[in-house]
Amino acid sequence: MTAVSRRTFLAAGATAGLIGSSVRAQAAYPSQTIRLVVPYTPGGGSDFTGRLVAQKLQEIGGYNLIVDNRPGAAGMLGTELVARAPADGYTLLYADVAHGINPAVYSKARYDPVKNFVPITLVGASPQVLVANPSFPANSLKELLAMPRDQLQKIPVGTPGQGSGPHLTYELLRTKVGLDLVHVPYKGGAPALADAINGQIPLVMNAMPPVMPHLQSGKLKALAIATAERHPRLPDVQTYAESAPGVVVYNWYGFLAPAGTPPEVTNKLAADIARVLVLPDVKEKFDAAFLDPMPQGSAEMARFLDGEVRQWKTVAAETGVSLD
Repeated sequence: MTAVSRRTFLAAGATAGLIGSSVRAQAAYPSQTIRLVVPYTPGGGSDFTGRLVAQKLQEIGGYNLIVDNRPGAAGMLGTELVARAPADGYTLLYADVAHGINPAVYSKARYDPVKNFVPITLVGASPQVLVANPSFPANSLKELLAMPRDQLQKIPVGTPGQGSGPHLTYELLRTKVGLDLVHVPYKGGAPALADAINGQIPLVMNAMPPVMPHLQSGKLKALAIATAERHPRLPDVQTYAESAPGVVVYNWYGFLAPAGTPPEVTNKLAADIARVLVLPDVKEKFDAAFLDPMPQGSAEMARFLDGEVRQWKTVAAETGVSLD
């Protein structure tokens, strides 16, 4: 065997060894219990969807997976825990829209929403909706924007709280079209919607799941939805983009792992989660919760998350929203 052919042989053997190790690592994963950190209290949208996917991963993928609710600091406590966890695929984060918002409004966030994590896949999302008491004179965002400016500046709009997704959606809308209302932050979405139904406040911004039952019952009406195109559930409701180009906002859910997690692990997780999301009972439950499917895979989530982080940093900088 010549020296050249020997080197070629050894290089090929090394390459085969690496490939074999990667395959074995992927085949061996998961070999122990996986902790899925949900950075909120039990019972909310993140907890419901995260537990549903976790349950199905155990049923069809052979995973031993537990959900660990770690609420606190608007979701930052659990998020930081995952950012500092070993990058071995056994501690995962179930993130939502706050993942991109928090570092924009909290300067002391002790993690980077992009650099400290590896995207696995998006799971589902629901768009933000601007709703009103049925007696409110405007029936669309276009009609609202046509109202006299001095009148608009006296109209309150409720959101689930300062720095929440609906609040930042309002701020984004304000930067795009100058819609200057009186922001009223509530301690949660339910009391804001209750006040809108009772006529205590005319407008509320929130995600589709909590508002849809009230729209279906006629207790509230929708003025606009933050999607790029008309939504099949609300085909007669104009999009924000029709009056405010670029205002497309979802309350989304997705899986992240600590930075440095091997791609064979994240790829396996993404593939198995994709299998879960097409199960008929999962699709049925997501649809009943007014959740829409989202692009799947690590690359798709990386692009989406990068856009989210950039958008909310810009909004916070332009409007001065800060929760420090």
